[in-house]
Amino acid sequence: MKLLAPAPGWTAQADVIVVGSGIAGLTTALQARTYGLTVLIVTKSKVDEGSTKWAQGGIAAALGPGDTPDQHLKDTLVAGADLCDEEAVRVLVTEGPEAVRKLIERGAIFDTEASGEISLTREGGHLRNRILHAGGDATGAEVSRALLAAVHDDPEIEVVEHALVLDAIKDASGSVCGVTLHVIGAGSRDGVGRALGKAVVLATGGLGQVFAQTTNPSVSTGDGVALALRAGAKVADVEFIQFHPTVLWLGDNTQGQQPLISEAVRGEGAYLLNDAGERFMVAEHALAELAPRDVVAIASMRTMNKTGAHHVWLDVRHLSGFEARFPTIYASCIANGIDPAKDLIPVAPASHYASGGVRVDLNGRTSVKGLYACGETACSGVHGANRLASNSLLEGLVFSARIAADIAGNLPEHSEPIENNSESVLLDPETRRELQLSMSRGAGVLRSSDSLLQTSADLTRIQDRTSSNPCVEAWETTNLFQLAQAILKAALIRQETRGSHWREDFPNTESNWRKRIVQQLDNRGDWTTSYQEVGK
Repeated sequence: MKLLAPAPGWTAQADVIVVGSGIAGLTTALQARTYGLTVLIVTKSKVDEGSTKWAQGGIAAALGPGDTPDQHLKDTLVAGADLCDEEAVRVLVTEGPEAVRKLIERGAIFDTEASGEISLTREGGHLRNRILHAGGDATGAEVSRALLAAVHDDPEIEVVEHALVLDAIKDASGSVCGVTLHVIGAGSRDGVGRALGKAVVLATGGLGQVFAQTTNPSVSTGDGVALALRAGAKVADVEFIQFHPTVLWLGDNTQGQQPLISEAVRGEGAYLLNDAGERFMVAEHALAELAPRDVVAIASMRTMNKTGAHHVWLDVRHLSGFEARFPTIYASCIANGIDPAKDLIPVAPASHYASGGVRVDLNGRTSVKGLYACGETACSGVHGANRLASNSLLEGLVFSARIAADIAGNLPEHSEPIENNSESVLLDPETRRELQLSMSRGAGVLRSSDSLLQTSADLTRIQDRTSSNPCVEAWETTNLFQLAQAILKAALIRQETRGSHWREDFPNTESNWRKRIVQQLDNRGDWTTSYQEVGK
């Protein structure tokens, strides 16, 4: 299956094609260069506008006194609700400290104590202070700055900006040897072209734009996961969408990216209150406001539903030095007429992170030869049913290094691409808002058979509204639609509550569902579903 698009009019080549310019993509590119490989980075907007830039909290790693990878592993497994691959988590936590040190060598500057030691804080689900942060609440921006500086210093890394990836290109053996892409802008690489390489790495970030409200930037339309699906790759755990519990509420009619209030704010002692001014999390979990994100998001939604409230409140008035510790969040509040020193901050859950994605092994290989995936695009098994706070940036660092090593050790000979003669698909871009609203209503924080079936019926109606006019908006809408289909199918199949998948009609966690749901799409657009035991 492929997107309806014009034939490629130009060709670019490199040993490795990296799609995406967040922490996963940039680290993959830099690591590939250490093996002497040439790299072409394809990025959808400007090179610094991915999700990494917006990460506020930090990077989790067992670097503090008394902390160990085993303790980090235990916290991750608990948050993942018994669905993590323990071997993958062990790779994450044991290789994580060195990966962070490598990031510091590449120029990333983290906040320090007066003693000069790196400052470590806590976030929900962590039983130790192990979160490195930069600029208070601007960790992602600092990480992005450091990696981009290193990329710009390397003449063997070419960057193509404003390029929306469309579909995988395969050779006669079925191995991926490139991608088609559409470049917006003037110059010889305008319009649809192709980038050919010996390996393709998908690092396109999240799919938050499937929902009406999200913390993800506008470019997060899941293009890499959708490409992988159309290429026949397996996806898994896509029903586990993490909703961040504390997103600044700006009104019911707002859409797209919303301002995030980092979990680190609660780590510093902020309270969540209901309309009566009561700390409702105290009765919900032993860690109160520092409970895992899914627990906090669900409790917030239920608190809102009890009274018909549109949000809950975050109270930081008792915290000293809030403006200095969280300058970005403070500025965002002030810009929206809220003074955190005096006012309660209205917050509500919004789509934040996809724990699932393209199923990969410990070296980032997908089920299709030549195609790799890393970061939020991938399902490495480290997050299980619910990502532990600040493990996402760490995952990007650790597994991108493994991907680069695997590519270098298994680089194939050059192969000739063949034409993709599978069926084409393209949806009317006017259906996008309808799709997002339906997904938020029926497949959001709280789900049930009735809500999911209603959304499924909505998607069936949308499916018939096709387009014959290829453009960025239509391609993105088609990607979102196919991802919504995958999420809905898995959410309906999983008849239990686990992690960030919460079924009101199946409120218990069931041992027989300790397995991941794996989905594939064939050339005709038909879906198949299989199951994979955890850890395998």
